[in-house]
Amino acid sequence: MPPGPDRLDATDARLVQALTDDPRATVMALSQSLGLARNTVQARLARLESSGVLAPFASRVRPEALGYRLSAYVTVQVVQRSLEEVAAALAALPEVLEVTALSGAADLLVRVVAVDADDLWRLTEQVLALRGVQRTDTALALRRYVDHRVDPLLKRAAGERPPAG
Repeated sequence: MPPGPDRLDATDARLVQALTDDPRATVMALSQSLGLARNTVQARLARLESSGVLAPFASRVRPEALGYRLSAYVTVQVVQRSLEEVAAALAALPEVLEVTALSGAADLLVRVVAVDADDLWRLTEQVLALRGVQRTDTALALRRYVDHRVDPLLKRAAGERPPAG
């Protein structure tokens, strides 16, 4: 599949990987380390940012640093044809970090954070009270074994081979 506005080619992948390794790298430093013209790096970065390929910087902030020590996943069953309205209402809640539509018994998977158990209770009650929500089920996240990552995919896209073994 050829590169498009939302698909990285090998050079884009190398550029994003270099930014992942050193998020504060300057355009000039990236240019030198990748062997690309400064204007090429600048143009590619601008395209990656404007097309939404690069996530906003705020996505790197850990909720724990803001006092939200509990993380949970709430599955939500929604009245038919209310999915968009419920998703919009969830997006209005500051403690909701992600909302993903699912196939299967649950309609939405909602990643939430809370200060403590009482705060999580308040939040899940608030979700259940939303118009269009039929049922919720909450699972407390105990430990994260693999953080969100795309580095292995970037390496593959850049043409790097995985280590043997």
